[in-house]
Amino acid sequence: MSNADFDLAICGAGPTGCALALLLAKYSPNPERIALIGRRPTGDQPASDPRAIALNHGSRQLLKSIQGWPGHSAAIQTVHVSQRGYLGRTLIEAEDMGVPSLGAVVSYDALIQQLHQAVAQTAIHFIQSPTAVTPRAGQPVHIEIPNESATLLSARMAVQSDGHQPVGLARDYQQHAVLATLKVSHPVQGRAYERFTQTGPFALLPHPQSDQHYALVWCLDPMQAQYHHAQPAAAFEQAIEQIFGPWLGRLELASERFVFPLSLHAGAHSVAARIIAIGNAAQTMHPVAGQGLNLGLRDVAQLAQTLRTWLAQPEQDPTPLLDDFIRQRQPDRWLTIGVTDTLARVFTAPSSLVHHALGLGLLGLDVLATPRRGFTRHLLQGLRR
Repeated sequence: MSNADFDLAICGAGPTGCALALLLAKYSPNPERIALIGRRPTGDQPASDPRAIALNHGSRQLLKSIQGWPGHSAAIQTVHVSQRGYLGRTLIEAEDMGVPSLGAVVSYDALIQQLHQAVAQTAIHFIQSPTAVTPRAGQPVHIEIPNESATLLSARMAVQSDGHQPVGLARDYQQHAVLATLKVSHPVQGRAYERFTQTGPFALLPHPQSDQHYALVWCLDPMQAQYHHAQPAAAFEQAIEQIFGPWLGRLELASERFVFPLSLHAGAHSVAARIIAIGNAAQTMHPVAGQGLNLGLRDVAQLAQTLRTWLAQPEQDPTPLLDDFIRQRQPDRWLTIGVTDTLARVFTAPSSLVHHALGLGLLGLDVLATPRRGFTRHLLQGLRR
């Protein structure tokens, strides 16, 4: 194993891959032995990803500790949760949890640019790859880079962080998300909205562009999503005002509209001997409650802590440590997947009795501090043992 090109190769240079590389570089005596493989964004390229990402308090702390937090963000102090057409709502507030904010919203492009800038300031070996790569098991692990010379690299172990669809649990929600940026006439600073409808969740998040801008995530069945994507701007604005209500005043479309299909895919963290999957390579989830990247960053934090001692002696077999990582991640991981999967489906049930019961549940969360704090604590930091 002494002839491996790298101690560890991270396949995927998205947010989870970059964050893992940066955190491991802080712990490693030889950060140049860490390879990060993927595409590097260029500073002059136009915005390529329309998503606004809600990151919780724990994720924000992690990213700040590795200089990965972008310069512009919109803080979330309160989340207003309601159900269209039924009584019951709850407010989740930062003050109630004893934190300065529940989290913040950043643009995906700003986040990835900041993370890559942070990587460039370290000794991490960045390897440009035009497409996603998949490591091959062995001792050492091998990774082929699809460039003109078909470069073959080796590493003592590898992490797949994106570019790989998990194999295992799969669910097609029969929903598409319509994404857009809105400008509102009566903004409420620091407040995000999660409104459940019979077609799926409808979320408005504070946007880092300005106090008057909000990110829309509207989940609909595929035909409705395509219809609202194509309809004239004035008709679209009228439709979202009817769904959302008067809380933010006039809602005006301030960007293009984008449509993404929604599904659940979750597989094993262990891909093969000495190969671990994290983030989107381990689980892709419904966007309700904004847990996808937050769960991936908890994977990052746990894996980096697990490998901290191994980085000083990488000739040792990492398998026992990887087994510990998998065991420790399962409770938080499957609870989070279960919560988001349930929320995505239960509010679209056709029974009015179910919706009345859910309304009572929201009312109960609003009145009873203990269950509300427990639920919020999980959204902020995951399940901790």
